[in-house]
Amino acid sequence: MAEELPPETPEEEEQPIKQRKNGLYPGVSDELAENMTTGWADTELRDLEPIAQASQTAARRAALSARFPGERLVIPAGNLKTRSNDTEYSFRASTEYAYLTGDLTEDGVLVLEPRNGAHRATIYLLPRSNREDGEFWLSGQGELWVGRRHSLAEAEKLLGIPAKDVRKLPEKLREARGPVRVVRGHDADIETALTDKVTAERDEELRVYLSEARAVKDEFEIGELQKACDSTARGFEDVVRVLDKAEATSERYIEGTFFLRARVEGNDIGYGSICAAGPHATTLHWVRNDGPVRSGELLLLDAGVETHTLYTADITRTLPINGRFNELQRKIYDAVYESQEAGIAAVKPGAKYRDFHDASQRVLAEKLVDWGLLEGPVERVLELGLQRRWTLHGTGHMLGMDVHDCAAARTEAYVDGTLEPGMCLTVEPGLYFQADDLTVPEEYRGIGVRIEDDILVTADGNRNLSAALPRQADEVEAWMASLRG
Repeated sequence: MAEELPPETPEEEEQPIKQRKNGLYPGVSDELAENMTTGWADTELRDLEPIAQASQTAARRAALSARFPGERLVIPAGNLKTRSNDTEYSFRASTEYAYLTGDLTEDGVLVLEPRNGAHRATIYLLPRSNREDGEFWLSGQGELWVGRRHSLAEAEKLLGIPAKDVRKLPEKLREARGPVRVVRGHDADIETALTDKVTAERDEELRVYLSEARAVKDEFEIGELQKACDSTARGFEDVVRVLDKAEATSERYIEGTFFLRARVEGNDIGYGSICAAGPHATTLHWVRNDGPVRSGELLLLDAGVETHTLYTADITRTLPINGRFNELQRKIYDAVYESQEAGIAAVKPGAKYRDFHDASQRVLAEKLVDWGLLEGPVERVLELGLQRRWTLHGTGHMLGMDVHDCAAARTEAYVDGTLEPGMCLTVEPGLYFQADDLTVPEEYRGIGVRIEDDILVTADGNRNLSAALPRQADEVEAWMASLRG
């Protein structure tokens, strides 16, 4: 990685461009500084079309405006976060900001200012690097270091929102009058500018509203979720084709293989991939992915591609590493499959959100009683939650721009709510027999199975967005055989 050039300045404290302490160049001569201001072509983009979701983001802002009349609303994208020393993590815009604007750049802030009974939206962004003050080549975040930003005029065309320089926003907010709400946790400078104007309770109401607003997806969002599922299915196919290489190395080969698909077809992975082979499959969020991959054991792969608009899939398949389930593996797998079938069947408009969880858990409780691992009757097991020793987690969650979407929603609107067309959720029952669990027969220990699909609630039932990947045991074996030649 190259090092940026420190500019020459007699008083370093007055220099707005950050320098490295041990840069190889002591400074910039007047002649070089002058040379760098001239001879650059005009690269302004003038024939831009609005982004694909511009009409949807405008409708979302209008709904937000109607919910909080007469109040200034501030929604930041967030800032770069330091990984180590002077390197940063890859930036991911806050979900609330991206949902309302479609913009994905750091330091942006959407402000809705009350005007005549409605709101005027302005997006505050970093403008393009200035070719006259040296920022574009001297700053570590300048154009020659990290790439071109859109100009404010370009951003206006793309996003359909008037754009202004974000560097002037903190002072503007400090002078603001009237009620203000801000989405917290993303931009400390913006929050500091509003510190005497906001309250935690009012800000939480804004966050809750934006979380609940995402529960029902529009047609653009449904299309993006389908794209994410389709890319994820191809990523799973990639993994099956290289399982022999994973056996020769580790779970990291699986992780890297799926990541390649995510980066080629999408923005990134939607969450840390769980590439859990053998007994690691009993650890719900195994993301270390540094263990061995052995023939005869199972691989639990829980992964999702995130699209360029930040919608993520969340799919799990449990696969026999050698391509064939043994008798016990199949028995446990079939129980989870039957449980998932019951859960998916319960997803329909008008159903309670909890119905699919209850349906799935009942099947698993029945299996555990049938196998002699729990003492019945099943109603007693469910009332006391005894099946949870081996089922552990809830059977699903809302899905969207966050893998656990709508998380700030009110309980009465989420887990105690009712399903509506356009909602998207996962159905993901599992059975996990820990390697050190002395309450189960030895042959069960170290086996973990989860099957997860992304289910869209439709007007007349549901649609499995991840149906491209087989689920039934025989179909899984045939699919793996076809991919491995």
